Amino acid sequence: MRSNRDFIPTLAIAICSFPFSLQAQPASADIEPEAIAALKKMGSYLRSLKAFAVEAKVATEEVLTDGQKVTIGNTTNLLAKMPDRLRAETNGDWKDRLFLYNGRTFTMFARRLNYYGTVPAAPTITELANNLEDKYDIEIPLVDLFRWGGPRSSESEITSAMVIGPGVVEGTTCQHYSFRQPGLDWQIWIQQGEFPLPRKLILTTLTDEARPQHASVYTWNLAPSFNEAAFEFQPPAGASKIAIAEAKK
Repeated sequence: MRSNRDFIPTLAIAICSFPFSLQAQPASADIEPEAIAALKKMGSYLRSLKAFAVEAKVATEEVLTDGQKVTIGNTTNLLAKMPDRLRAETNGDWKDRLFLYNGRTFTMFARRLNYYGTVPAAPTITELANNLEDKYDIEIPLVDLFRWGGPRSSESEITSAMVIGPGVVEGTTCQHYSFRQPGLDWQIWIQQGEFPLPRKLILTTLTDEARPQHASVYTWNLAPSFNEAAFEFQPPAGASKIAIAEAKK
């Protein structure tokens, strides 16, 4: 009964060396400048971070072939040291994965299967993410946190931007914004004050009449404690190494 729709549109809200440009937005009465300015401020702040840890609690609706929706949950914990260290662990209903990047190699470990694969890696997290998707069809968790304002983001497609008003996410005071672009409605709650972090994100797919949603709630640590061993992979007993196949074009 599961559908074969395994693609959930994502919003590029992230750290990138390319700043977001307000001039990229079309002139429209449906776009409130304050909402666009909030995105720019958030992106600039995220790009300034040298290291961070974030936990994302994610709920994704999947549409079955009969139209019924089911919700799949997972939790992702990500640690990043810019520009070339990354550790991400995803534990969910369907799979557990560990992703490690030490600036030289990238390793993906499937805990339940006890398989892992390693490939040479690009010199930065952003380049790594792009190469993994282009060459291997692999998406690292929370990849949008490294693309805000970049060439793979989609802010220029925004057709509606609104300030909804104040909101609270997990006890943190936020400002709530709503946006629309082709095929996608999305809402974001941005922390108020001197740390404009994304705290909650909801995506609604418009191309499916069932309107499935993808919701994430973020908890941030801007002064994480770690050492280099956090980004190195040590195969557990009995783990099998396999080749990571290139995607078919």
